[in-house]
Amino acid sequence: MRFTLSVCLLALPLAVWAQTPLTETEAVRLGLARTDLADLERGAVQAAEADVLAAGLFPNPTLSYSRDSIKGSPDSVEQSWMLEQAFDVSGRRGLHREAASRRVASVTAGNAARQLEIAAQIRRSFHEVLFRQETIRAAETWTQRFARVEGMVGKLARAGEASGYDRRRLARERQTAEARLAAERAELDRSQARLVALTGAPDVTLLKGELLPSAPAPLETVLASLDQRPDMQALLRRAEAADLEGRAAKRGGIPAVTVGIGPKYVDNGSTQDKGMALSLSVPMPVFDRQQAGQQRAAAEALQARAEYRLAKQRAEGELRGLYRQAEGLRTTAIDYRGHAIAASPELLRIAEAAYQGGESSLLELLDAYRGTLETETTALELEKRARDARIEYDLLTGSTE
Repeated sequence: MRFTLSVCLLALPLAVWAQTPLTETEAVRLGLARTDLADLERGAVQAAEADVLAAGLFPNPTLSYSRDSIKGSPDSVEQSWMLEQAFDVSGRRGLHREAASRRVASVTAGNAARQLEIAAQIRRSFHEVLFRQETIRAAETWTQRFARVEGMVGKLARAGEASGYDRRRLARERQTAEARLAAERAELDRSQARLVALTGAPDVTLLKGELLPSAPAPLETVLASLDQRPDMQALLRRAEAADLEGRAAKRGGIPAVTVGIGPKYVDNGSTQDKGMALSLSVPMPVFDRQQAGQQRAAAEALQARAEYRLAKQRAEGELRGLYRQAEGLRTTAIDYRGHAIAASPELLRIAEAAYQGGESSLLELLDAYRGTLETETTALELEKRARDARIEYDLLTGSTE
């Protein structure tokens, strides 16, 4: 008995944990903490960091050996070893390394932009599941009302005041309600499967959240910080990297200097001499002075800055429109639920009393029930549209919540 009690007590925290509802914040956290996403981001950064390492390395030295014999004097031989190293005296290597570092920053900003996109996908999926669950609850309430209608029809039938048509019409209406409920449950299953795939959560049947969003962040504040959005930062870093590559290319007229040193041996058959050999070589920048590199770097910088300006202008326009849409839909959803939904119970009471009193037909009563369901569904759809607009607004502002 004590053992069984201990097992139950130990299992209690697990049961409580299993029943903990999933919030939007937790869903986003789980989705962004996936190992595959971390590996993807780390791989992209490490690849860019490899370019930094490559740009900062000195070229490998060259070891050469030569052996010459003088014609007509087979006993006279000259041998030399030469270790040569090229040196960058123009500073191009440092500029290339700095440009590669800016590309690492661009990749990092790109990873942050990807996280914002994934967070938005998770939030959309989360609220889609929440919307389907609320829609099913409304449909279930609708189907449960048929028990009341059947009771009223049965009572009137026993009194000889209900027709066979009313019973058949009620049966068809019930079938329509059950079919609609089954369709909504199928949509819920699909939405839940998508949310599980995005978050890796073991169970998404119990969610905690609200469809109706809070008021969006002030537009002027958001527009002032638009430059800090990750995708904007990625474009700026790309432009800076291209500028540095262009500066390095402009120094193409300053060639690298190759210095060599090594021992030299001379054997003429009777005597042997040895000494040191020095070499200095400088390529002549007559034809190739990195003109193509300068043009390519200038074009890349021009392209990145043009993309930045276009993206910023587009984002400003979309933010203004989304702010008005999100705020307008939110206000409409609040007003609609506060007025149309609040009047539904009284309308249903009047319709039921009228049918029981013989003042209206069954079709009029069913129409009242359908109207109540459509009113609740419309309220949910308005709140869902307001939430979708808010998620898009947050995505453009660089926010995950």
